[in-house]
Amino acid sequence: MYTSQQTIRLHRIQSAADPTTADDRSPGCIEGFRGHPTGAKTAFLDLYDAAILIGGGLFAGIFNTLAGGGSLVSVPLLVLIGLPGTVANGTNRVGIFAQSAAAAWRFRADGVSGVRQGLRLLVPIALGAAIGASLISQVADDTFEWLFGLVMIALLPPILLRPKPATVGETHWSPTTTFAVFFAIGVYGGAFQAGVGIALVLALAHSGYDLVKANSIKVVVNAILTAAAVPVFLAQGQIEWLPALALAIGFAGGGTIGARLAVRGGEKIVRPVLVISVLALAGRMLGIY
Repeated sequence: MYTSQQTIRLHRIQSAADPTTADDRSPGCIEGFRGHPTGAKTAFLDLYDAAILIGGGLFAGIFNTLAGGGSLVSVPLLVLIGLPGTVANGTNRVGIFAQSAAAAWRFRADGVSGVRQGLRLLVPIALGAAIGASLISQVADDTFEWLFGLVMIALLPPILLRPKPATVGETHWSPTTTFAVFFAIGVYGGAFQAGVGIALVLALAHSGYDLVKANSIKVVVNAILTAAAVPVFLAQGQIEWLPALALAIGFAGGGTIGARLAVRGGEKIVRPVLVISVLALAGRMLGIY
């Protein structure tokens, strides 16, 4: 459950059992349930914050499906509405799973299914994700936010560079190397999630898949990765369900739209917006402003 480091810091998520706040609730709040170490308490998510999360999740889901890096927007947004870094990291995974599932369905409906190829990578991805999530869930909130800010800056170059499929006749990885590569991707994805889609597309492109097919496989693998990581964050009390559900609504819509755009080559539309958003939010995560 929550440690003292993981207490929600902003007034927008409040306990109804607190007499100092119970009478001050604005009508623009969504009532729901949140786990708490002292027992179940009612929590509230401001409608303004809900709109931010749904809109941010929609955009993040689109770009996550097209290439990767949507968590570079969604995790900082969760921090901005008041969640500690580690809780934001865990909460974000619920939206990622919704986006991946929605995108996988849309790709399949459009005749580009990556389910069979994605399931082949289940063991290294799931094992790595569980280990990565276990490690990062022990990190202090301030440390995580600082590390995540560095990850945001480091991932800008690969976001700007479009991965290319392998050329005909290129030597592919052995089964052992393939296991090691996707295990490492799983560890990173379990820990940070942000940018794991880029790593997956690069690895799949090396295997000779074109970008549309690589993206269809990527969303399946991402769903596997997230499914392995979520129980770890849940056990640590690092998922806030009201923000998670608001984010998931946006992410699911974004995943569906993103899959359609991927088939139609729409990545160039959102890439510049993502770069601007990442630069703006990275400063907040690093404590620059």
